[in-house]
Parts: sequence; C-alpha cells; structure tokens
Amino acid sequence: MKTKGGTTPNALLGLLSLRPMSGYDIRQLISKSIGHFWSESYGQIYPGLKQLAAEGLVEKKTERSKGKPDRHLYSITPDGRERLREWLKIPVSEEVARNELLLKLFFGAHVSTSVNREHVTANMEFHQRALKVYAAMAKQLRLDEANDPQLPYWLMTLNYGRHYSGAVLKWCKETLAELDAIESKGKRRQ
Repeated sequence: MKTKGGTTPNALLGLLSLRPMSGYDIRQLISKSIGHFWSESYGQIYPGLKQLAAEGLVEKKTERSKGKPDRHLYSITPDGRERLREWLKIPVSEEVARNELLLKLFFGAHVSTSVNREHVTANMEFHQRALKVYAAMAKQLRLDEANDPQLPYWLMTLNYGRHYSGAVLKWCKETLAELDAIESKGKRRQ
C-alpha cells in the first residue's frame, strides 16, 4: 500500500485514528509519543494532510475564533481507517539506519582517542537520559491510559526504546574500555 509521500500519510492516519487534530496538534503529539522512533516535520505533516483530504481519507473542519487564526481540525474517515488497516498488514520494509557516531568512529583513527571518547560519552549520556524518559513515560501511560486498548502496544514501543538504549549503553561502556586500551597501547609505544 504505497501512497504518494511515503510512510508519512500512513503515520498521519494512525495518529488521527486516536482523535481529531490540527497539524500543530499532530506535531505536538509526535514529540510526546512516536517522536522517539519516528519523526515528521511540519513540512511533511501539512502536505500529507492535504493529500489525505484530497483522497477522502481525512476530513477537514475549520474552527473560527474571533481574534485568532482559523484552526483546521482533521479527522479520519471510514476509508482512512480502512487504508490504515490495510497498511498495517503490509510487511515492514527494513531501512539502513544512519548513525553519525558510528560513521565518525569508523574513521576514528584520524583523531585522538579523546575525541572519540567524547563522542561515545555524549552518546552514553543521551541514552542514560532516554532510559529515565522511557521509565517516566511508561509510568504515566499506565496511570493515564490504564483502560485504553492501545496501552499494551504503546508500552511495547517504549520497551523497544528501553532495550535499545540499554544495549547502546552496554556498547558505549565496551567501546570506552577499548578506547582506553588503544590509548594505553599508544602511550607504551612512545
């Protein structure tokens, strides 16, 4: 179920399956939920919504308030729900991750081990913070959304992030030990 605009329209349908939202609301929800593993910018959201509306997969309702700009709320249509269900059944296409840290480390022999150590340490600190965020999000979801049938699925995605960050932390510690060994070996040669 390839749609024009790649996966963005399908992600938007998924988000709108939760409730009617404006483009701004969608971007805010992304940053609080799927933004840990999927990103959509305003430059992707608004054209995606326009495309979905043209295809009859979402409806746009304009709310007018005196002294404020018009607010455009989008809601998923029955055809949009069907499109979402069909897309969800399609096998996932794996993508090669782009990781600047690994790219720089691959060429790390061109700089000092301290530069490489700084990069790895920064990544380690990022994932330590991420683990705290995931724990807080899981706790809040269990409190706020205890009866939502989607809760187990939301927690599954959080657990992926938790496991991923845990694995990266282990790798960071191993890599820092290897960098220490490289540095020690270099000092012994001098």
